[in-house]
Amino acid sequence: MQWSQDVNNSKGNQVRIAFDGDAVLFSEESELIFKKHGLKAFEEHEQKNRDNPLQMGPFAKLLQTISTIQKKFKDEESPIRTALVTARSAPTHERVIKTLNVWGVRVDEAFFLGGSEKYEILEAFGADIFFDDQDVHLKLSSSVVPSAKVINKNVENTEK
Repeated sequence: MQWSQDVNNSKGNQVRIAFDGDAVLFSEESELIFKKHGLKAFEEHEQKNRDNPLQMGPFAKLLQTISTIQKKFKDEESPIRTALVTARSAPTHERVIKTLNVWGVRVDEAFFLGGSEKYEILEAFGADIFFDDQDVHLKLSSSVVPSAKVINKNVENTEK
């Protein structure tokens, strides 16, 4: 089956799925520290816990399932391509990479944006769908890719 290129910005015959990290693939633990105590406390927490894998978030099982499918194909032949698109940056990326390795999952591309806008990366990646928990990111991303909000009852959404 051939997909029409005018439906979205999809790249070829792969389904491209992009995920945010905290409170989506990973638990909300680190995001709550950031929201309550700020960037410095978040960075200190992540450095202190860099060798402790993050707990699974609401979409971790989906990523694991996709990874299981991907393992049945050579990289370039996989019908699914995944990306992690997160506001994290160095040095907090270290814990994320170690977590994915412990989980044994494959993420084809990882973007640690340090607060830069996600929508440009999503458009360049050719995402067919993007999952995030924050309205501020979804407002812009939805202009270039279908975007879905991940509801996490434990994270207080203080955005307007």
